[in-house]
Amino acid sequence: MTRTHPNTPQKRELPLPGVAAIALYLLLVAGTIIFGVVGGGHYPVVFLFFSAVFFAASAGLIVGFRWAWALSLAAVFLLAGYNFWIFSTQHMGAAAVQGALNLIFFFYLVRPQVRSRMK
Repeated sequence: MTRTHPNTPQKRELPLPGVAAIALYLLLVAGTIIFGVVGGGHYPVVFLFFSAVFFAASAGLIVGFRWAWALSLAAVFLLAGYNFWIFSTQHMGAAAVQGALNLIFFFYLVRPQVRSRMK
């Protein structure tokens, strides 16, 4: 039986590449919302709450927290629903593409391999 010394550094697992991409995507969405509220006035100020939630989900997802995984899962699912609603009402093709991308992110996050890596 081999024992490791208590001061031996533990090996830290890196996040899966898809999880890192989703975290960066959530950072991009948060930045877009902040720019839309502050710079252009396209969004109401209450959307800054969503920006903070997306930022927290992104940071927690990189670290591998289960609560951040759940928050990211909800975020991409709601973004997919929102974009598909925009597509159905305004017939904007870009909204359909964004909705499909968010749906792909949702299906990636619910994979058992991703769920098992969250702590």
